[in-house]
Amino acid sequence: MSLVSGPTAQSETNPSGQEDQIKPFMVETAGVRGRLVRLGETVEEILSRHPYPPPVAALLAEMLALAAALGSLLKFEGIFTLQTKGDGPISMMVVDITSEGALRGYADYKADAFEEGREREDLGQLLGKGYIAFTVDQGPNTERYQGIVELRGASLADSVQHYFRQSEQLSTSLRAASGVDESGKWRSGALILQQMPPEEAREQGLEKEAEREQGWLHALTLMSTTTPEELLSPSLTPNELLFRLYHEDGVRVFPGRALAFGCRCSRERVASVLSGIPDADLQDLKEETGSVEVVCEFCRTAYHFNDVDLAALKKGS
Repeated sequence: MSLVSGPTAQSETNPSGQEDQIKPFMVETAGVRGRLVRLGETVEEILSRHPYPPPVAALLAEMLALAAALGSLLKFEGIFTLQTKGDGPISMMVVDITSEGALRGYADYKADAFEEGREREDLGQLLGKGYIAFTVDQGPNTERYQGIVELRGASLADSVQHYFRQSEQLSTSLRAASGVDESGKWRSGALILQQMPPEEAREQGLEKEAEREQGWLHALTLMSTTTPEELLSPSLTPNELLFRLYHEDGVRVFPGRALAFGCRCSRERVASVLSGIPDADLQDLKEETGSVEVVCEFCRTAYHFNDVDLAALKKGS
């Protein structure tokens, strides 16, 4: 069976239809479904808002691609968040993606730990001991789901796989990569495979459990041949990569979903938070200019509130 591809998703930030998107696909004869994520301008825009040292930027770029891939596997209307917290040089990273494809993220790190310019590629060296959390928030009238698992392995993908093993969900495997292209801009990508439930596998002709397991192992073997360069290469389209991997098994590629940087901060949201802070504490927050400044960690937008603004907040709260 040859590769079957639907129309390619495009947007103003993704005119070629090959970057900044999620490509869903299915390997029917193996009973496997998956997602391929390729980030270009989106990850560069997110990372450029902070002066991240290269090791921090590289890890956050991978996390952005992984969050997009994981979020696309879920059926939800709201926000999917992936967050790490540890006692290493990178104390926290948080990435979230909306069901509409708006992606954002930032990292909190100890700047002096990277002053010597030493490369730290091992997850344990960068994050230390800690956890990774998965959260789905569909709004105030729904129950929020959260899963937490210990950071484990040499990469973020290893820790995510550990979560799936611990939660006894469907067999899942991931690969992620990040790097700087020839123009000096960051790129990242992720490939995730998930074994179909038995009932779906039977619909694809895999009646026996042994056939299902054989198909899964075969898909994993092919996935292991994927290099970081292939996940990131702008000259190798997502369709071409998936075709190279699975064309002999019948890979079906579906229309892509566009991704773009999007921050949900606003002056109204900040004002709502400030309105609940006691007056004495607000006075302590004032700078030399006499106003309170609040900076969004995601997009670095600064919001200023002078005495008149603060009085109005208190009057309206």
